[in-house]
Amino acid sequence: MIGPRNRAFLLFAAVLGLADLPATAADLLPAGQAFALAGRLDQGRAVLRYRIADGYYLYRDKLRFTVAPTAALTGKPTLPKGRMKDDEFFGRVEIYRGEVVIRLPVRTPAPTEPIVVTAVSQGCADAGVCYPPQQVSLTLRPGQPETAADSPAPQGRRSLLDALDGKP
Repeated sequence: MIGPRNRAFLLFAAVLGLADLPATAADLLPAGQAFALAGRLDQGRAVLRYRIADGYYLYRDKLRFTVAPTAALTGKPTLPKGRMKDDEFFGRVEIYRGEVVIRLPVRTPAPTEPIVVTAVSQGCADAGVCYPPQQVSLTLRPGQPETAADSPAPQGRRSLLDALDGKP
């Protein structure tokens, strides 16, 4: 939690133009809303759709996918070309904004058997705050409409905002 003395200093510095007030956790969307993932099975592939909120972006090179059972994955994901960005955290990178559709070649073990796609991604807000890598899983069944992922689970370290707010 940012203490009263730190808040007063930040407010004073902002008024003097010496510092920008940092984004607070209340200013940012939860990762599951900023980077909403849904998917469906469609003719031998898992079609995954990230809907990326305005003011946020995903890193193309931070996307990873696994499938269970592992034999269901029959090839590499097809990732569309992104936009290049000079990123303050990672240098020159390729990113996605808005919406991105990724296709994974898969084979269901049986016509009615589901597969579980686990996606790991990382993105940032234009406000200058990056989220830790997020992991979400989708259970996809043949013939089922698009299914939304549950809330993501952060991977690894906590965010800077969590540290400032005193969260574990």
